[in-house]
Amino acid sequence: MEDHTFVVGQEFPDVKAFRNAIKEAAIAQHFELRVIKSDLVRYFAKCATEGCPWRIRAVKLPNSPTFTIRSLEGTHTCGKNAQNGHHQASVDWIVSFIEERLRDNINYKPKDILHDIHKQYGIIIPYKQAWRAKERGLAAIYGSSEEGYCMLPTFCEEIKKTNPGSIAELFTTGADNRFQRLFVSFHASICGFLSGCLPIVGLGGIQLKSKYLGTLLSATAFDADGGLFPLAFGVVDTENDDSWIWFLSELHKALEMNSEKMPQLTFLSDGQKGTLDAIRRKFPNSCHAFCMSYLSESISKEFKNSRLFHLLWKAAYATTTTVFKEKMAEIEEASPEAAKWIQQFPPSRWALLYFEGTRYGHLSSNIEEFNRWILDALELPIIQVVEQIHNKLMSEFEDRRTRSHSWFSVLAPSAETRMQEVISRASTYQVLRSDEVEFEVISAERSDIVNIGKHSCSCRDWQLYGIPCAHAAAAIMSCRKDVYAFAEKCFTVASYHEAYSEEIYPIPQKIDWNKFDEAPSTLNEDAQVVRPPKFRRPPGRPEKKRICVGELNREKHTVHCSRCNQTGHYKTTCKADIMKVIDSSLVGSNFVLK
Repeated sequence: MEDHTFVVGQEFPDVKAFRNAIKEAAIAQHFELRVIKSDLVRYFAKCATEGCPWRIRAVKLPNSPTFTIRSLEGTHTCGKNAQNGHHQASVDWIVSFIEERLRDNINYKPKDILHDIHKQYGIIIPYKQAWRAKERGLAAIYGSSEEGYCMLPTFCEEIKKTNPGSIAELFTTGADNRFQRLFVSFHASICGFLSGCLPIVGLGGIQLKSKYLGTLLSATAFDADGGLFPLAFGVVDTENDDSWIWFLSELHKALEMNSEKMPQLTFLSDGQKGTLDAIRRKFPNSCHAFCMSYLSESISKEFKNSRLFHLLWKAAYATTTTVFKEKMAEIEEASPEAAKWIQQFPPSRWALLYFEGTRYGHLSSNIEEFNRWILDALELPIIQVVEQIHNKLMSEFEDRRTRSHSWFSVLAPSAETRMQEVISRASTYQVLRSDEVEFEVISAERSDIVNIGKHSCSCRDWQLYGIPCAHAAAAIMSCRKDVYAFAEKCFTVASYHEAYSEEIYPIPQKIDWNKFDEAPSTLNEDAQVVRPPKFRRPPGRPEKKRICVGELNREKHTVHCSRCNQTGHYKTTCKADIMKVIDSSLVGSNFVLK
């Protein structure tokens, strides 16, 4: 309360500053204001409680915007009477209270706003008021959703101007230019993927939470150290077969424009709408696999059994048919229904043993990691979503470029660790040479055939992971050759440097952009104003399905009807004809009617 005391003669920069100060004092000291007179030159108010003598009067000084307190009468006798809400705690006041916090934390939730206001001022405000204040605060800081769509054409031009060779294509629909799709891929990402990344592409989508919803589609890859490497992303008004075909078509164009020959790719996805057909149509020579994280989490949730999760992973990593069949039999034993469920996903699409393409040991995509990059921006206008990804890409490229300068090994750190492990194990093996390229490697447990010409071993680890296994390392070292020369190029530090060799340049702030009336003439006049899609976020809080981890292994309770003796419903919801139920019970009993 000492921070909100007033004295006669106290001055304020202008009338707005004085009004804010008196409102802040009323909220902090828990009394309601009744404003008698308030304009640009004078202000007169009193306490709203009947009988309280407190009064205040302030006026504007001549030839100056400064406001000063002329009179201050009485002291409050009303006590704290505004703990459950306050008329002065308007949405605008809450916005001013949370603005700096929102700048630091986009994910500042309404419940946190309620908590902080109650902690600082001791008043309780409605949840809906806090929610509205957050919406208005985000719009004040980042602009409205409508403005975001309207500025997209200029934003796309800025991306292409500041990052030459990048793709930023906007598509609209209808006579009124409604937003439909946006595709963005930075030149540094395209070139980095083609020259230094593993030929594996993860596909995924995440729902945006802004006013007009939409879905963010993304394509990600792995760098030489196994790190996330975003390749391209897009925003669509609706996720369906057509939007995925469009997205992969744009991705194909981007890769084709920057390579002489389209690389043989492996796609990992959750089997989203249209992805399978889109991959077949746009990348006919590629391979497709289901993301194991998606499959394992799905089977665990579907059958509420965490053991199935681990068994499925073990089956996926199996390198022999014997081990694979053993794990599938264990799944059958744990849950016949789960074994039947997994049959809808052919092993050739998820198990290492049967997959026809090359995944270098990556059974899951890194889409979830990419989605975490933009979790905080999901509620913001579309431009801020793109800016968040751009800023993250810019900082990550710079950080990884700098960090890799201290690497002096042949392979990237994760691959180097694996290589050191296999070399260490290889020193204990016995090698028998058959010819120039074929060897028999004998260990304490088994005997394996290695062919260094074909880069293969009967244990299959070399073929599956792209780095010589311990048996292969033993064979290679026995003929005095360099083991590192037999690792795939995509795992080398040189490839890592190539992946991040191109820079992603900053994009100017909106204040520096050309206005629409000064936009380049290359833009179609009708496309200069893009309207938001017709789909809008429905009112109310979205439903959430919560799963209790402790109940995953609990058996479902079977309900029983006492009227018809059937399972699946209660007596109160039984729809059986009561007379038929009575007749059937009489027939099946020894009751004799006299």
